[in-house]
Amino acid sequence: MAATPPVAPAASAPAPRERPAPPRAPRRSARTTPGRAGRRIGPRTLLVTAVAWLLAAVFVLPYLEMVVTALRPANELRDPTYLPEHFAWSNFVDVWRESTLGGNLRVTLLVAGGSTLLALLVALPAAYYTARVRYRGRRLFLLLVLVTQMFQPTSLLVGLYREFYQLHMLNSVWTLILCNAAFNLAFTIWILTAYIGSIPVALEEAAMIDGLGRLGALRRVVLPLAMPGVVTAVIFTFIAAWNEFVMGLTLSTEPDSQPLTVGINGFVGNYTVQWNYLFAGSVVAIVPVVVLFAFIERQVVSGLTAGSVK
Repeated sequence: MAATPPVAPAASAPAPRERPAPPRAPRRSARTTPGRAGRRIGPRTLLVTAVAWLLAAVFVLPYLEMVVTALRPANELRDPTYLPEHFAWSNFVDVWRESTLGGNLRVTLLVAGGSTLLALLVALPAAYYTARVRYRGRRLFLLLVLVTQMFQPTSLLVGLYREFYQLHMLNSVWTLILCNAAFNLAFTIWILTAYIGSIPVALEEAAMIDGLGRLGALRRVVLPLAMPGVVTAVIFTFIAAWNEFVMGLTLSTEPDSQPLTVGINGFVGNYTVQWNYLFAGSVVAIVPVVVLFAFIERQVVSGLTAGSVK
């Protein structure tokens, strides 16, 4: 019987190579650890912060003085003390009873809202066409828009008064809406043209390939992307119409048809000034604008910086 050859032992698998351990990061001390807890504040940062707070106080102090004066009783208006001894909260109630401030506020809301809507409806198609189409005379059109922005309402008041007088449109809310929309139209077109021009055309082309028309692409693609620019145009047009004074004083002579800025001016008489009612009305006039601007401040910054970075 033949002997079976010896079986060679199976070769053992090679041991895996040990990977070298990664070098340890140097331990950071508490002074160099990033974050608020370990970050050192340099003297330059402290100086800039102090200057910023100082500038903020300089701009806020007049508004604080206005609020304090609005709460002063009539017999304490000439007191040298900064804070009144008795706060007259009734000034904000009396200013509505003894004047036409309620009707003036309603006129201002209608004028500011109507002129903003009208300017946006006219400026949006013009800005879209100007940003997308390189037509002949495009630069001339933009130059004309810029030139119209340079005109001041005071230089055109005589002609506007005669025109609306012949049309029997004095003391009308529609007159103030048309004038405010016309004077803010140039700024609205410029803002929207810059923002729509920063949106890639390929997005619209892709939407039109999927079956949308030009208006559909504008409504579903361009308009949502251009919303920061639209919000910027809306807020600046609204504030300009809200704070307008000269046209309201000239084109509206009846107290009930005057805007809020003109109605507040009624507390300034020939011989006396009702400072408490004047400042109470001013507080009522600025609060809605401040609240509106605080809510959409991020959109305004994004719209103003449109086209600055490529």
